[in-house]
Amino acid sequence: MVVKQSTEVIDLAERPPLVAGEGSARASAFTRLADEHLDKAYRLARAILHDELEAQDAAHDAFVVAWRKWDTLRDPTRFEPWFDRILVNACRDRLRRRTRQAIDISGEVALATGDHASRTEDHAAIGAAIATLSPDHQVVVAMRYFRDLTIDDIATRLGIPAGTVQSRLHHALKKLHAALDAGDGERTQR
Repeated sequence: MVVKQSTEVIDLAERPPLVAGEGSARASAFTRLADEHLDKAYRLARAILHDELEAQDAAHDAFVVAWRKWDTLRDPTRFEPWFDRILVNACRDRLRRRTRQAIDISGEVALATGDHASRTEDHAAIGAAIATLSPDHQVVVAMRYFRDLTIDDIATRLGIPAGTVQSRLHHALKKLHAALDAGDGERTQR
C-alpha cells in the first residue's frame, strides 16, 4: 500500500501561524516537502516495522513531530536526512514498545535487493534471522538494503558516527550469517 497524502499533516500546515507575519509560505514549504516525501517515509517505516498499520502510524507521528520542529530546520534542502532521522526514531520507539516478538522484514530486504525469485523457505529463514536482531540493527539493515543508503548517509540520518553504522551492520550481518548457517545445518540433517 502506498500512502498518497496525510490529511492531518496538511491540516497542521494550514493552521494559522503562531507568530504574526509567519504566513502561508512556511506552511506551503512544509506541505510541499511532506507531500514529496510521504511515500518514501511510509516505505522506510514499513521496511523497519514490517506492519502496514504501524508504518502508517509511525509516518504520521513523524510528520507531526517534523511540523512541530519545522523551525529547527535551518536548510530546507536538508529536509530528507532531517526527516529520516525523525522517522527512524519514531520507528525505533515503536520497536522498543513492542513485546519481544519476531518481526520478518525479509520480504522488504528481498525486494530492495532484487531477489524476486527466492524460495519460500529462504524467505522464512531470512525472516527468522532478521527477527533476532536488535531494533538498532534492524534499522541499519533496512536503511542499507532497503533504501540503499551509503554508510555516511545512514550515519547522517541517525545522527551517529559512520563507524558506529559500520559496526552495527557488521555485527548484524555476522549474526544473520550465523543464524542462516545454523538453519542450513538443520535442514541438511533432515
